[in-house]
Amino acid sequence: MRLFLVRHGETGWNHQEIFRGHADIPLNENGVEQARKTAAALRPLRIAAVYSSPLGRAIETARLIAEPHGLEVVVEEGFIDLNYGVWQGRSHEEVKKKYPELYHLWLTAPHKVRFEQGEALSDVRARALTALEKVLANHKGENVVVVTHRVVCKVVLCALLGLDESHFWRIKQDTCAINVLEYSDDHGYIVSRLNDTCHLRPLTEAMKTVDF
Repeated sequence: MRLFLVRHGETGWNHQEIFRGHADIPLNENGVEQARKTAAALRPLRIAAVYSSPLGRAIETARLIAEPHGLEVVVEEGFIDLNYGVWQGRSHEEVKKKYPELYHLWLTAPHKVRFEQGEALSDVRARALTALEKVLANHKGENVVVVTHRVVCKVVLCALLGLDESHFWRIKQDTCAINVLEYSDDHGYIVSRLNDTCHLRPLTEAMKTVDF
């Protein structure tokens, strides 16, 4: 099995550095274009299924990827973004001023943070890995796309690399980045590509270098 773990395209709140979480923010114009380029990069593959977080920005990215393959997007709740609780809808600057100690902890020891009225990274890890196991059980030997969020991608990648959530900031995930995970019964998951964004270059240039 090859799993293509994709972060959704850009939104206005990404650009403005506002905490998104469970807030249902749509893709902006650039995000739609990123999703189209991601779909073009994955079009030559035989994709068996496309899964998505239930939030619109992920579903729209997943829909564009699924369309050329004649697939319907399968919504999986376990891939939803981190619930930032009272931080959702607030800018980084606002949070930094209102919650200085917690904001500093988030930047230096994210595994120790549980957001008021929200979640901790350990919660995201537990539900995302459970969802991943469902996908694996349904699609052994097939190519599958999962479209989700930066936090979910980072937490899942940490887990599959044998790292705990204290390493959260050591993995980068750009909008519409593709991560490729290969699974075998002998070795489990192997991360073969990480935060790949070469497909987001102009299409004529990108298609010369994308090779999955």
